[in-house]
Amino acid sequence: MPAHDPVGHDDSLTLLLLCCHPSLTPASAIALTLRAVGGLTTAEIAQAFLVPEATMAQRISRAKATIRASGAAFRMPSGDDHDVRLRSALHVLYLLFNEGYASTHGATVQRIELSREAIRLTRLLVDGVPDHAEAVGLLALMLLLEARAPARSDASGALVPLPEQDRSRWDAGLVAEGLGLLGRAMSFGAVGEYQLQAAIAAVHDRAPTAADTDWDEILTLYGLLEDVTGNPVVTLNRAVAVAMAHGPRAALEVVDEVEDRLGTTHRWLAVRGQLLEMAGERDAAADLLDRAAATATNEAERRHLATRAARLRASRA
Repeated sequence: MPAHDPVGHDDSLTLLLLCCHPSLTPASAIALTLRAVGGLTTAEIAQAFLVPEATMAQRISRAKATIRASGAAFRMPSGDDHDVRLRSALHVLYLLFNEGYASTHGATVQRIELSREAIRLTRLLVDGVPDHAEAVGLLALMLLLEARAPARSDASGALVPLPEQDRSRWDAGLVAEGLGLLGRAMSFGAVGEYQLQAAIAAVHDRAPTAADTDWDEILTLYGLLEDVTGNPVVTLNRAVAVAMAHGPRAALEVVDEVEDRLGTTHRWLAVRGQLLEMAGERDAAADLLDRAAATATNEAERRHLATRAARLRASRA
């Protein structure tokens, strides 16, 4: 990933907002942003997202055509248009970071080059809108999560879950910067989804050990985030917090609330399997973890889930 803006700072911000035009799909906006603002070649972007170069070239070409057809000019948007573009840019950068932090495909747990580029671009955005609470909150979230990157996989590349990570390997500098940015974002008044996610990450990052985690605070924050977003994935994450604060049986009821929306996904299967394991139902847990492994598209996560299922079955032998 480039370590500098391919054009001047002001032009880069304008270009970022243009590439994140709300008429584009998130996939197209991400590709165009990496090409035009990040300066990556089409081949590099295709490799990052595990698609043929020709496919990525077509995606970028269509994105450019869509923006041309919209009549958007190369200038800093203003008024309502600026707000819409900014929301779109935050969403695109969030998706880009997530793809780097927890890759949906491939053999590795994370793709550091993507998450770092998302952070670089978000810093650029925050420089341009330093008083925007959600922009600052998004950068805080990224840094608080990226701080854990050194401990998220072991020497063999296997996934290491958060409770098992060696927290001495976390990047203390990124944690400190993220906490400072979160405090700044919260001081602006209105609280949005990125600030709430950053606040949840901060509770984890402040805890010296997994056992010291304040799950009641996390549960409260997930409740607020659920109210703001209505996202079933947030409900699934809240279920984990319920399990840690009030036990797995209460959490299973929460998980079942979103079965109709997420029940076929590896994430839902994995969380329900984890809760059944906590409840002592090892055979049922192993079955769900095996199903989750079969559904997972990231190889490192697939191996992790399959290994957990095998260990549960071995413990019953």
